[in-house]
Amino acid sequence: MTTDLNCILTITMIPAQIFRLIHTNGLVWQASNKSLLAKLRKKTGYTFSNCKKALELHENDVNKAEIWLREQAQQHGWSQAAKLQGRNTSQGLITVTVDGHHAALAEINCETDFVARNKKFHGLAETVASAVLNHAKSQEVQNDIRRILFNVDSLKTLTATDGKSLTDHTALAIGNVGENISVRRALAISVRSSPDFTLFGCTHPAPMNPIPVSFGKYGAVIAVKCQKRDNMLGTQLCQHIIGMDPQKIGNPRIDEPNDNTDEEPCMIYQEFLLDPTLSVQQLLESTEAEIIDFARFEVGEELEEESTLKSAQTCS
Repeated sequence: MTTDLNCILTITMIPAQIFRLIHTNGLVWQASNKSLLAKLRKKTGYTFSNCKKALELHENDVNKAEIWLREQAQQHGWSQAAKLQGRNTSQGLITVTVDGHHAALAEINCETDFVARNKKFHGLAETVASAVLNHAKSQEVQNDIRRILFNVDSLKTLTATDGKSLTDHTALAIGNVGENISVRRALAISVRSSPDFTLFGCTHPAPMNPIPVSFGKYGAVIAVKCQKRDNMLGTQLCQHIIGMDPQKIGNPRIDEPNDNTDEEPCMIYQEFLLDPTLSVQQLLESTEAEIIDFARFEVGEELEEESTLKSAQTCS
C-alpha cells in the first residue's frame, strides 16, 4: 500500500514539475522578448506593435528587424510626402553648426510650430546641417574665406553620413511627423586654417542645443579675424546680426556713416546692439578685430529669387 501511494505521489508530482518548467521557460522567453522589444523601440523610436511585428517576422533578430522597420518607414514616408506635397510650410527653424574653420546655416520648414519643436524634426535639421558642413570640409579654401550657397535643388544631391540622400531623410521625417517638410536653403562658410581666423554662430531664441548645433527662428554665423579668439565677442556680434539685420559689413574707406541707410545698413556704423554707446566699428577697434564675412537666416524670410519670380509674374 505504501509503495502504491509513493507511486501515486510521484506520478502526481511530475505534471507539477513539468508545469513549473514550462512556466519558468515561458517567463524567461517573455523577459527575453520584452528586452529585445525594449531595445528595438529605444533604438528606432517606432511603436510597440510595429517593433513586435518586426521581431516576429525576423525570428527576434534585432538587426534584421531594425532594417525592415526603417525600410517600411521610408516607404511610408515617400507615400506621405507624395500626399502632402504642395501644402504650405511657413513654420520651421534655422539650424547653425560650427566646427573649427567650417560653419553651416540651414533652414528647414514644416507646416506648424508644433512640429518645429518635435525631436524627429530636430533630427532632420541636424542631419541637413551635418551634410552641408561635411560638404564644406571636402572643398579646399583657396583664399581667406569661401562661401557655398545651397538652394532646394542643390540640397537634394547632398548625402548624409549614412549614405542616404537628404531627400530620403526628409521623406522619412514626413512619415514620422505627418506634415509636409521642405529643406529650403543652406549656406556653408569656411575660413583659411589659421589661428587668426575664427568662426562663431548662434541662434535665437535661446538655443535648444548648445553649439556645435543649435536651433532657433533666427540664426547667424560670423567670420572674425583677430589675434586672440574671443568667444564672447563672437557670440555678441552674432546676436547683433540677428537683432539689427545689417546688409553688409561696410568699408571705412568707401562707406560713410551718413550713408548708412535703412535699405542697406552697414554693420560697422550701426549702434552695437548690446551697448548703444558704441558703434560696431568702435567695438572692433577696441578689440583689435575685423569682420571678414557674416550671414543671417530667418525662418520664412523672402529670398531674392522669390522676389524676382514675383516681379516676373506681376509683369506677365
